[in-house]
Amino acid sequence: MNRLISVSTLDDIAPEYQNTPVGHLLEYHNLNRPLDNHTQARLLIGMCMDNRKRLRIPDNFAYIIRSGGGNLSFSEFMVSYSIAVGGVSSIALIGHNSCGMVGLATKKEKFISGLVEKTGWEKCRAEDHFMHFAPIFEIENEINFVLSEAKRLRLRYPGIQVVPMHYRVEDNLLYLIRDL
Repeated sequence: MNRLISVSTLDDIAPEYQNTPVGHLLEYHNLNRPLDNHTQARLLIGMCMDNRKRLRIPDNFAYIIRSGGGNLSFSEFMVSYSIAVGGVSSIALIGHNSCGMVGLATKKEKFISGLVEKTGWEKCRAEDHFMHFAPIFEIENEINFVLSEAKRLRLRYPGIQVVPMHYRVEDNLLYLIRDL
């Protein structure tokens, strides 16, 4: 079953997201809605640090936290701040295909040798660093991870709309993820 929901018209945006910050994100990015002027963010976007993704959104529209795989568990203070002080009412969690956090074990040697060559670290220090952090940041599947992160944040912040999304690198579009 395909879990991705394409958004190519206004009617493709589910009613619960229409006229919300999440719906506007989809309109700006996928549907080329003209960029409105915003004076305050109402949306927090949590997305991967991957350099292949760029969103089409206006200034002051959203707070953005980028982290490996879009994992916000180590950024919860910033999430809380964006809600409590920043006035955020919605969170868009955006994973993407071909994420580097999938299959980290296969990148172990490249990671270690890269740190040794580029920073001058000793090999054992680089290896310890990888072994300590890789299990924390490894994700098995991009879509399942975003769904589990959305579930975790919904429990942590009831009353805040949390929407799992997927960015396809091939077409640079956002997709809603069917939350089963």
